[in-house]
Amino acid sequence: MQLKNQKHLFSIPEDITYLNIAAQSPSFKSVEEAGIEGVLEKSHPYKIVGDSYFEPPKALKKLFAKIIDVDDYNRIANLPSVSYGMATVANNITLKKDDEILLVETQFPSNYYVWEKLATKFDAKLHIVAMPKTKNNRGKKWNEAILNAISEKTKVVALGNLHWANGTLFDLKSIREKSKKFNSLLVIDGSQSVGALPFSVKEIQPDALICAGYKWLFGPYGCGYGYFGDYFDDGNPIEDNWSNR
Repeated sequence: MQLKNQKHLFSIPEDITYLNIAAQSPSFKSVEEAGIEGVLEKSHPYKIVGDSYFEPPKALKKLFAKIIDVDDYNRIANLPSVSYGMATVANNITLKKDDEILLVETQFPSNYYVWEKLATKFDAKLHIVAMPKTKNNRGKKWNEAILNAISEKTKVVALGNLHWANGTLFDLKSIREKSKKFNSLLVIDGSQSVGALPFSVKEIQPDALICAGYKWLFGPYGCGYGYFGDYFDDGNPIEDNWSNR
């Protein structure tokens, strides 16, 4: 069924057509109202009770779990950014000398520098799969190159569902199948697709999925969400916030 015009849900002037949601989405009027409500709540701290700390984050976790097809919302974490989520993932990975972390060329900085740092820490290597120079069947050839690059040396495959700069769609299902043969972790940055394209954790089975909330999920800046698979059970957080315990 075709989606009808939803402009009435946003505070966008009639003479403005905004299309750049892949960079920054506008807020729904309901999000705007919720933000104001949150500021006013802090103005009346005597109304804040125990559930105020836990129920709203739990509701967010359940909603994100539904979007990405996860049954257990406790595997979802609320995050301030993709870089924070990726740092949490990397903080729980141990490598050996000359192990490889597979990335794609011109990957977004939040999903690059953390792996460069991890490789340096363990004297491991970054294996960056170059983008084909030809534009003919570029996506197909790039996916083939990624699959061919996964080997017994590969310990982590980290990439987006699609490339943030040119929109190349990566075949995550095939990449997962190949990475499993070598017990390689699959870590996905879903910021450019989750909310706009269907995504199923049950189908793809990533070890971690990290998403910015301010793009296709239409959340405020400074909100992100992460799914963590059983590899990260009993892992170490970056910091020991009391409410996260």
